[in-house]
Amino acid sequence: MPLIDLRSDTVTKPTAAMRQAMFEAEVGDDVYQEDPTVNRLETRAAEILGKEAALFVPTGTMGNTIGIKLLTRHGQEVIAEARGHLLNYELSMAAWFSGCLIRPAAAADGILTWDMIEPLVRPRGPHWAATGCIELENTHNMAGGTVYPQQSFDEICDRAHERGLGVHLDGARMFNAAAALGRPVSELCAKADTVMVCLSKGLGAPVGSMLAGPAALMDEGRLYRKRLGGGMRQAGILAAAGLIAIEQMPARLAEDHANARFLAEGLAALPGVLVLNPEPATNIVVFEAPEPARLSAALKDRGVLINPISTTALRAVTHYDVTRGDCAQALAALTEILTPCPSH
Repeated sequence: MPLIDLRSDTVTKPTAAMRQAMFEAEVGDDVYQEDPTVNRLETRAAEILGKEAALFVPTGTMGNTIGIKLLTRHGQEVIAEARGHLLNYELSMAAWFSGCLIRPAAAADGILTWDMIEPLVRPRGPHWAATGCIELENTHNMAGGTVYPQQSFDEICDRAHERGLGVHLDGARMFNAAAALGRPVSELCAKADTVMVCLSKGLGAPVGSMLAGPAALMDEGRLYRKRLGGGMRQAGILAAAGLIAIEQMPARLAEDHANARFLAEGLAALPGVLVLNPEPATNIVVFEAPEPARLSAALKDRGVLINPISTTALRAVTHYDVTRGDCAQALAALTEILTPCPSH
């Protein structure tokens, strides 16, 4: 029985077009900046994101790690949302590599405003660590794929820049945000100093993320990439899939969003289930249910993979390897598990 995998959009398999492009990729040594396919991907990503330059990195965590490093000094603080990926799911790389403490700001929907951030901004002083930069996440993963209103995002960047602070955008799923807003990604990240986008989530590439920003910062970032083990030599084999991901795959993301809404509606009708984002903005549905670990195991027995994200909640993520029919099957499995059997 084929599995219906709703654990994450990282589980997507490369498309036939990606596999063919990888097979035919023209390659060179990217550490010498001589891989023509990587160079094309970096140029095209910079154009799409509206930045001077871009850097191909193996993972989103590496992209965020480098982005924070470029905007901070050791001993500073980074203001970030309390449930954000940077603080909770990146092995404390802001501390380990950049020597920075993350100062969390809690937002109910994961979306920060300047009013939430301003009280946490610290100037240089004799007793406390100064703020080095602000980090935002769009879409916000654990809040259920929520999307920054553009006015709020731009205001944070403007106020930060007035205080001499940089802004790094974790845009792992920013193409989903752009699809939800009906705006180009370049507009969404225009005022961010550095931005990371994943190619290997909803865009379907097997490996890789892009970090983009000013050319001088990307030149420096290339050295940090090498320090972190990201000098990948004939990486054009991977970049070839990335080019298809960034050029062709954004146009179909609305389908994933529609499937997430279908899932949320079906989940809301089940006994004992509380959907925390009943009208998902993008491709993530977070829901509370009794005994999430047991429920996840019971679903797996029925060919459906959905992970618990806490002792009370689970997360389902739609992507191009999951059809509307698959979502219906997942709901049927949940119904079977959660609906009490009629008494005889």
